[in-house]
Amino acid sequence: METLFMNRELSWLKFNERVLEEAESEKTPFCERLSFASIYQSNLDEFFMVRVGSLIDQHAVSPKARDGKTQMTAAEQLRAILPGVRRLNTRKDAVYRKLMEQLEINGVRLVDFRKIGRQEGEKLERYFDAQIKPLISPVIVGGRQPFPFLNNKDIYAVVVLESSRGKKRLGIIPCSAGVFPRLIEVSASEKTFMLAEELILHFLPKVFPGYIVRAKSLLRVTRNADIDADALYDDERDYREFMVQVIKKRKRLSPVRLELSRELDSDIVQTLCKTMDVGREYVFKNNTPLDLSFLFQIQDILRQRSELFYPRRVPQRSAMFEPGKPILPQIAEGDKLLSYPYESIKPFLDMLSEAANDKDVVSIKMTLYRVARHSKVIEALIEAAENGKEVLVLVELKARFDEENNIEWSRQLEAAGCQVIYGLEGYKVHSKLCLITRRENGENRYYTQIGTGNYNEKTARLYTDLALMTANADIGREAAEVFAALSKGETIQQTEHLLVAPNCLQSRIIAMIDEEIERARRGDDAYIGVKLNSMSDKAIIRKLIEASCAGVKIDLVIRGICCLVAGVPGATENIRVTSIVGRFLEHARIYIFGTRTRAKVYIASADFMTRNTLRRVEVAAPVYDEALRLRLFDMLMLQTRDNVQARRMMGDGTYVRVMAPEGEAELSTQEHFFQQAYDAAAARKDVQG
Repeated sequence: METLFMNRELSWLKFNERVLEEAESEKTPFCERLSFASIYQSNLDEFFMVRVGSLIDQHAVSPKARDGKTQMTAAEQLRAILPGVRRLNTRKDAVYRKLMEQLEINGVRLVDFRKIGRQEGEKLERYFDAQIKPLISPVIVGGRQPFPFLNNKDIYAVVVLESSRGKKRLGIIPCSAGVFPRLIEVSASEKTFMLAEELILHFLPKVFPGYIVRAKSLLRVTRNADIDADALYDDERDYREFMVQVIKKRKRLSPVRLELSRELDSDIVQTLCKTMDVGREYVFKNNTPLDLSFLFQIQDILRQRSELFYPRRVPQRSAMFEPGKPILPQIAEGDKLLSYPYESIKPFLDMLSEAANDKDVVSIKMTLYRVARHSKVIEALIEAAENGKEVLVLVELKARFDEENNIEWSRQLEAAGCQVIYGLEGYKVHSKLCLITRRENGENRYYTQIGTGNYNEKTARLYTDLALMTANADIGREAAEVFAALSKGETIQQTEHLLVAPNCLQSRIIAMIDEEIERARRGDDAYIGVKLNSMSDKAIIRKLIEASCAGVKIDLVIRGICCLVAGVPGATENIRVTSIVGRFLEHARIYIFGTRTRAKVYIASADFMTRNTLRRVEVAAPVYDEALRLRLFDMLMLQTRDNVQARRMMGDGTYVRVMAPEGEAELSTQEHFFQQAYDAAAARKDVQG
């Protein structure tokens, strides 16, 4: 059965390849191709910081330990990853060259000194002398000056200098000071620009007078970011201040990758590797700028050219809510479902604001994982506390790369009078759960919101997510039990309606798969449909393979990692894996067990990854409303038919873009769902008008 599994890291590389394909595709609008090129690189940065860093640590501590699915050691995984990254980077270099050619066609040029004339060069030299040279801090390594610490992902100029006596030394200049712009204007009339680091690299002789420049390159270091905070924490320390120290420590962890913009002599590269304690195999030569984030600035320059971007789309007010009326009474009338970014997050924000000012609301309890920098959610919680409500907020300080933001919000919430807790020892709290308790007719009534994505107004416009808002008493009571357990530093042990990891999610999912297996064995129609970001949970994968062998039809719509190989005869031929990579980041999780007329349908915060099912607090909510249940079922079915942004996994684990058959209309489900939202909003206006 092991041949039916794909290594997690290699599956992730296939996902980032799909991102790169969007940058390559002529069907993607030009400026959006710039975005995908930059996203490819930022994805790869995080992959090295987290996954490669973790594998390097694993190899050092347990070199014989093997991946549970493919039996690869950490060293074997690294030996497979590194050439895979080099192959993808070669494609990235090629697409970047094409994008720069098309950029010139669209009236913007990014140049180096080989592409400009004498007058432009003299202008740039004056700019360098006046605006950049006074602000940079060059270092010559040697004597009393040690090799400087290089910040994670910052760009540096590295130069081999030779003195008049023939002695060679190494010079280092930070190029990411943040005090001068990254894009330097060469000609405003012709929209011509140069990157600041290229300007610095060119004028190195002016920075190091008295030396001969023998070799030079730009350099970028990626550092390990994989720290097990729980393993370092002891109960006698303030947890929030401990996490502040963890963040500082992470910034100084060992390098896991060196990127160079130019070829350097082997002995120089070896010196850099030895100095920074990184293996030669982790050195990458790039034929593109070392940081592609400036491409978003290029987009801004072309912002008026609407044909170079995706068509404008604005989240619509959900047709499920009557405008101008309070939200909580509408939820009391019947369950509501929001689908982002097609529908606006505003009804949820209105609900929080109303609850904060409703005299009958006694408490608001909420889990926060990632929120916007200027968060209306935080504002509403603070307002509720100031109005005398009981406000309990679980802020997950271990939300990787968002820790500093969450630490600051936790301080503000505490200052306003909210009770703030910080999750559980050994578990991240990743659930998206909000519980409002209101006194009605002398009794407490629960209003519960369960979501698939973070309480973040910005990402609600960029990620596809779902939010269920319900006054169902059973769901509310179990949500209250979840918060009661979290308040005591415990995990809930048993539930009837919600699926709650780590104790009662994986086992319940496996039990529902078993129900479909039994139906198939009896000769009945059996079906499982799941939409996720990633899937690597071995127990669930094995059960899905068993279901496929029993004849259960299975659709898996998985954007990223999928460690199950679909379409293998005699094993997974009844499993179809679809990945959609498009304008919006597919982020919603839907679980479906059963055919359309009898399906059990859930929305969830959890992917089918062991970290989610067994090492996090996650919540999946059943959708009991018949119309909403069918709506979610049909949404997933439609995504399996996407023939614009979808790829289908083949039996060898590769992905092939799904193309519309001749004579069949193209279907982009993201565009389809947006058009549905526009049509529903227009229909409501017609009825009201």
